[in-house]
Amino acid sequence: MEIDLLQYEKELYEKGYSFICGCDEAGRGPLMGPVVASAVILPKNYELEGLTDSKQLSEKKREKFFEIIKKDAISYGIGIVSPKEIDEINIYNASRLAMEKAIQELKTKPDYILTDAMPIPNSKIPVKPIIKGDAKSLTIAAASVLAKVTRDHIIYEIDKEYPEYEFKKHKGYPTKRHLELLKLYGPTKDYRFTYGPVRDLIEEGGTYEKV
Repeated sequence: MEIDLLQYEKELYEKGYSFICGCDEAGRGPLMGPVVASAVILPKNYELEGLTDSKQLSEKKREKFFEIIKKDAISYGIGIVSPKEIDEINIYNASRLAMEKAIQELKTKPDYILTDAMPIPNSKIPVKPIIKGDAKSLTIAAASVLAKVTRDHIIYEIDKEYPEYEFKKHKGYPTKRHLELLKLYGPTKDYRFTYGPVRDLIEEGGTYEKV
């Protein structure tokens, strides 16, 4: 049975809410780079054929939807939390902080927030965390695309600075090849030093010049 990706939004419209914000983040799992969140308010009953969880889309489709969503959205915001902050407050809190930053960037104030499984206890606006929300809500799916593509673009810039790490290929995720390159060259300033493979390497070999 096909999921209605506007089911949550429609329920909220019926209750009188008008500006529903979807919120999602990208970059919890990688060993390097920031965590990036996006908040998006789409027009009422908005449809975009093929839009779903960004992880299910090809890079080409994500880039295409990225431009369409930015153009069509009533408002969108991006929140970025650095690797240093991730190390200081942990990735869960950093993901929430990125979402809070993204929501603050919205030019139109939302009256309801849907997130991908993330509670935002300090929010003065009602929040509904939805498990696997990026595959169940079109608004969250739109946010997931903006967050993922924005983060990828940041990683591509880091890749230009350190091409030997092949960041463009693995996006910082702990693939076998990435771990080999990390061991060979050591972590750069863009790494998360509290993450196991990075922390273990530093403990084994001391500090690296690039740190």
